[in-house]
Amino acid sequence: MASDPVVVDPKHYKVEFENDRIRVLRITYGPHEKSAMHRHPANIVVMLTDCDFRFYLPQGKQQGVFGKTRQLLCIDEPFEHAPENLSEKPFEAICIELKA
Repeated sequence: MASDPVVVDPKHYKVEFENDRIRVLRITYGPHEKSAMHRHPANIVVMLTDCDFRFYLPQGKQQGVFGKTRQLLCIDEPFEHAPENLSEKPFEAICIELKA
């Protein structure tokens, strides 16, 4: 199982707030930056900038992820991925992870 993004990749993931029910992460990527494989629980992502990413998934699969500034992305189940920013622009988002 992949690890916590804050532990695996503190350059791109920073804890902004945490309590017994949620953890709020600030996600920042420069142009064309990549991350290591990591795991998120169910979460809600608020795009602060446009998003053009490739997610490398377990078993060698890939998924394109596109979003616009202020768009919300709801992910209902835990998942693993290694993201890559495909854009020439920096990316920023807030991820609200839901604790069991």
